Amino acid sequence: MNRIMTLLAAILATGLLAGTACATPEKAEEMTKATELMVQHHKGMVRTAPEVAKVGEPAPPFTLDAVVDKEFKKVSLSDYRGKWVVLFFYPADFTHICPTEITGFNKAIDQFTELNAQILGGSVDSKHSHLAWIKRGDLGDLKFPLLADSKKEATARYGILDDKEGVALRGLFIIDPNGILQYQVVNSLSVGRSVEETIRVLEALQTGELCPLGWKPGQKTIK
Repeated sequence: MNRIMTLLAAILATGLLAGTACATPEKAEEMTKATELMVQHHKGMVRTAPEVAKVGEPAPPFTLDAVVDKEFKKVSLSDYRGKWVVLFFYPADFTHICPTEITGFNKAIDQFTELNAQILGGSVDSKHSHLAWIKRGDLGDLKFPLLADSKKEATARYGILDDKEGVALRGLFIIDPNGILQYQVVNSLSVGRSVEETIRVLEALQTGELCPLGWKPGQKTIK
């Protein structure tokens, strides 16, 4: 897009400036200024695409509709500044693998709470779809928010939007209390994630030290 607009501006500028050869000095100056304004206008129309999530960089912010305790609320990533955030996206409501992941994280909610971590789940489904799924009883007594990224902006920013299927891949992200993305893992649509591995990585990150392969709490870190 950027290249196309620049090329169009250059073509227009060339055409206008070509006419200055037989124009008066005043007219030529007027045409040159018009060309410059046109180029600036086209540059202003070009929007830079938002950066995709990257480990070690600030996590992309978002404010989304969500279902919290069977009620509709707005949830922002900034609401949890000062806490660790475990953010995971799943493909769709009313499916087969997704509820096993959601209920699995829900059962471990106390472990995450002890680690000062907030769980956030989400998909590109609407808040109404989330609520209907919860009320049907598939997810039990859900104790964390379900985000509704119906515009698919957050999933795109986190680099996990499957354009072909129109759903989110199974992306999981750990964000530190300062809002920095510290960990990400993305599975295909057919493979569920591990709650145990997520907790292990979260605990490793919280040591602030170098943790070798397969490190578990209580084991030595690398000084």
